[in-house]
Amino acid sequence: MTEATANARDDWTIAELSAEFGVTPRALRFYEERGLISPRRVGTQRVYTERDRARLHWIERAKSVGFSLTEVGEMLDLYDLDDGRHMQRRVTIERCREQLAKLERQQKDIVWAIGVLKDFIPEVEAGLSPKVGED
Repeated sequence: MTEATANARDDWTIAELSAEFGVTPRALRFYEERGLISPRRVGTQRVYTERDRARLHWIERAKSVGFSLTEVGEMLDLYDLDDGRHMQRRVTIERCREQLAKLERQQKDIVWAIGVLKDFIPEVEAGLSPKVGED
């Protein structure tokens, strides 16, 4: 489904959103239980609105960079303040900067650990060589 086609719609089924975002229906039901999305019911079927779809896009993007669902929910809840989304944007920017700093620290730690392992492997490998006179 193209972005233009998706945006021309008013509602989606659980199967359609699952396919579009590459998540399981179970994940969507879990997000619903957590209050992150709120599909309406038509009989026993869940019907997702553009708001749900936009929130799902936001959830998946935030998760992909390491935010917890609790953090995602806190940021999404700020959308409903009647302030033109100013508070949501300020908080989101602050949280993104914090997450970026955390990831950069982790990156430094990973680079350091890789260096240690690259130095350590040859030391251990050297111990595998048979000693003179041993077969």
